[in-house]
Amino acid sequence: MTLIKICGLTRPEDAEAANSLGPDMVGFVFYGPSRRCLTREAAEGLASSLDPSIRRVGVFVDEDPLVIADLVGSGIVDTVQLHGFEDAAYIHGLRKLVDAPIIKGFVVNGEDDISAANASDADMVLLDAGKGSGRTFDWSLLEGMERDYILSGGLGPGNVSEALERLRPMGVDVSSGVETDGRKDPEKMRMFVESVRSL
Repeated sequence: MTLIKICGLTRPEDAEAANSLGPDMVGFVFYGPSRRCLTREAAEGLASSLDPSIRRVGVFVDEDPLVIADLVGSGIVDTVQLHGFEDAAYIHGLRKLVDAPIIKGFVVNGEDDISAANASDADMVLLDAGKGSGRTFDWSLLEGMERDYILSGGLGPGNVSEALERLRPMGVDVSSGVETDGRKDPEKMRMFVESVRSL
């Protein structure tokens, strides 16, 4: 079954919608420039209201590993997603601080990015068009993938079925594709999850 991640939750009603749909993961963004960035307190409130079966992914960009360790250690997040220039040494150091799966996000612009994803020391890799860009990348580049991956970037209820049928990723990640006017839309979230699970 394809893993489903809904990223960028910001409000209690987003968590309620997630609880009703049961995605595998939800994402909490801890990256200041993002309009979806959460404070520690806001993330703690959302995390406490989520069904325990849903994994809570903290999304970080070149963050101080001690900040990540605090969020994992306090139970606010239980999976780490790195979406900056974190290298193998960073991941190795982080593993000494946290006992949590690590996802490394890669912005795919060419074959070099695919090679980097294949070689990553992370537990999982996520392939994206940009940090919350809401657009797809050239999927033909994925012919070079040698490991399982989570597909992100420009996905929504209208194209996720095509992506799954064509690419067979391990998982799919959505954020702006299930939003209306910059807020998570429960109906779009439902349509996305049902589109994935119908295949």
